[in-house]
This record gives sequence, C-alpha cells and structure tokens, in this order.
Amino acid sequence: MRKFLVWLVVLMLIVSVFGVKKIVFWTAPNPQQEEFWKPLVKQWNEQHPDVQIEWSVIPAAGSSEEAILTAIAAGRGPDISTNIFSGFAAQLAEMGAIVPLDKEFGDDFWNLVKARNMENVIKGWVLNDHYYVFPIYSNPMLFWWRKDLLEEAGFFTPPRTYSQVYKLAKKVTVPKEKYAIKVFAGKNWWDRWFDFITLYYAASEGAPYIKNNKAVFNNEYGKKVADFFYTLFKNEWTAIDLGKDPFEKGIIMGSLMGPWHFNYTKKHYPEVYKNIEIAPPPVPDDYPSYKPVYTFADTKGLVVFSTCKYKKEAWEFIKWVFSNPKNDARWIELTKMPPARGDITTNPMFKKYVESDPYFAATASYVAYAVPPALITTTIDVQNAMTNYLIEPIIYLKATPEEALEKAVKEVNKVLLTQ
Repeated sequence: MRKFLVWLVVLMLIVSVFGVKKIVFWTAPNPQQEEFWKPLVKQWNEQHPDVQIEWSVIPAAGSSEEAILTAIAAGRGPDISTNIFSGFAAQLAEMGAIVPLDKEFGDDFWNLVKARNMENVIKGWVLNDHYYVFPIYSNPMLFWWRKDLLEEAGFFTPPRTYSQVYKLAKKVTVPKEKYAIKVFAGKNWWDRWFDFITLYYAASEGAPYIKNNKAVFNNEYGKKVADFFYTLFKNEWTAIDLGKDPFEKGIIMGSLMGPWHFNYTKKHYPEVYKNIEIAPPPVPDDYPSYKPVYTFADTKGLVVFSTCKYKKEAWEFIKWVFSNPKNDARWIELTKMPPARGDITTNPMFKKYVESDPYFAATASYVAYAVPPALITTTIDVQNAMTNYLIEPIIYLKATPEEALEKAVKEVNKVLLTQ
C-alpha cells in the first residue's frame, strides 16, 4: 500500500509539474466499435494520468471523410483517427496531413507489425514507399445466400457461376416481388466497392482495376462483369430498389454482405440468421473451379495526424492497444469483423471464435484473398465517374456493356490525370 501511495504521489507531481498531455482520438461512429474502444480508453487514462486520451466518434457528416477534412480545415482535427480507407489515406498523405508511420516511429512500427502478424497484410498499404496507415480490420466481402429459400427452389448449393445465377433467376423471379440476387449496391461513390469492384476482383483473381495510374477495367474481366450486370437487368432478374432488408425479408436469395451485418441479422431476424450460407462472389463460367476466388477487402485503419503535438505518446497508446492479442479477440467478439492479422485461423487466442462460429470462420478464411481498393488520391471522383458512366447506363439499359466500359474508362482516366 505504501509503495502504491508513493507511486501515486510521484505521478501527481509529474502531472502538476509538466501538465497533462491530451491526445484527441476519433473512431468510427459504430455501436460495436464504440463498445470496443470505451473501456480501453478508460483503462489507459486511469493508468496514464499524464497522457489522457480524449475520445469521441467521428462527428456526424455526409461521410467520415467529409467530417475529417472539415475539421482539418477548421484547425480542429484529431490527433489520431480510425476508419481510414486506403484512398482517403492517400489523399491525406498528399496533403501532408498524416505522418508516415514507418518513418516517424522506425523499428517500433515494424516491431508492432511483426507482433500482430501483419507482414503480408501491410503490403497492400504502401504509398510512395512508406506506410501511413496501421490496418485494424480486413473484411472480405462475401455473398450471403438464404439456404432455406435455395432449397425450396431445388438448389442445394449456392450458385457459383454467372450461368448458375441465371438458372436460379429464371426459376424464382417474380418481378417487383422476388429475385435471385442483388448486384447493384447503390448510387453513393463507396457503393462501387460493393458491386462492380468486388465482382471484378472475383473475375480477375484480384487483378487491379487501376494500374500505373490508368483505368484498365475495360479488359476481358471488366467486360464479363459488365455483361453480368446487363443480363440481370435486361431480363428483370434483379432490381434497382429492393427496399429495406431485402435479404432478411426474402425478396432476394443472395446478396453481398459484410461481417458487420451479422449482429444486425441475428438480433432482428434470428430465424434468417440460422439459414445463412456464405460463399464467394459469383464468377464467370470459365473461371477454373480449382482456383480460389478473390474479393474486395473492406479494410480500414488508423492514422496519426501531422498536427499531433504528442506523436510519441500517441504511438505508445496505439502500441498498448494492438500489441495485446486479447484486444483483437475482444474486437472479434464485439464486431464479428476479422482483425487485419495473418494468424486468425492459427493463433490459439482466436481458436474459440473460429471453432464456435462458422460464419466468422468462413469470413476469416477469405482474408488472404481479400484485396484492398486502389490506392489513389481521387477515389471519390473516380468512383463517381464509374457510377455515372458505367453502372447507371448499364442498369438503366442506356448503353451496351462495351459502350459503357469504354466511356467510363475515358472519364476515369481524365480524373486520374488530375492527381
């Protein structure tokens, strides 16, 4: 007890002499992630009275990116923030708004990467030979299928190829009531990750859709994906507006979903939750059956801003959180999202989640085949162009797949020339 009191007095003296170092920390406005961060920040603050984390979720705005950029412009940005995707990181790095972690923290950065088994994961985050983001999670985007509805229709495995999707659609489609599949994710710029880009990665074994700062998705893979979209909409085998919770309500049998949706379905539709079957995205008919299917990685991470006054202390907090695999285990328990680690299926710390939750196990098994988006500074403009010149002309049948692809690539390349 005496030792504790002496230690406490010393800490109080340090704080009184040198003052409290405050670090502003923003995280994603997500209930499960908030539940993850709240006790960690509390524990850190109790143990480090001289370095206090001022934690809040990213302020409400049209998007997290908009909120962060607005705060930076107003001089009220955070010191650390999560919820950063690769394209936004590239934009922030170009602005000089975030620090290269490998340069700023040297071996300490690489030691944390190694401790978290991220040597392969981190490769997808290199920008100008540096690493500006510490990845937190990597969500392989996979298709959920209604096993019960498939079996009612006489299909006992999810459709693997485009032709198999067409066969299912022919049998079950009731226009304006029931469809086999959802492929159009929406009109927002980020929706292109969850339709065309995911299916492009699946068709191409994860090949880039932008290479050497040029759009290349008007190739054989892009043509197959665009034709898949066109065929479904031309035959009215899918629809643009499917309403709220179409998968859970049985309006569709299959849809691309992220693991963050498991908690929602389990809570609100427990009977549907029992009938989920997970599969990779559909692929072209000529895709070899022995090859793994790649998909899009909804992956985000953490950055340290250049304006952070106490970078060393901020990094100590980051290390404190992510050097402990128990925190990643708790992350899995709360969010159902795979941490950005290379040892999820082999580390004993995560064994119970892999063995007890087949949905998490299926999702985690695809982390190795999940590809991040193109690391460009103009992601929003590029994907708005993809919406306007590729997706909308196809789903509204205003252009053939070939016409839409050629126009979209030209427009995207115009955007890329500006960066």
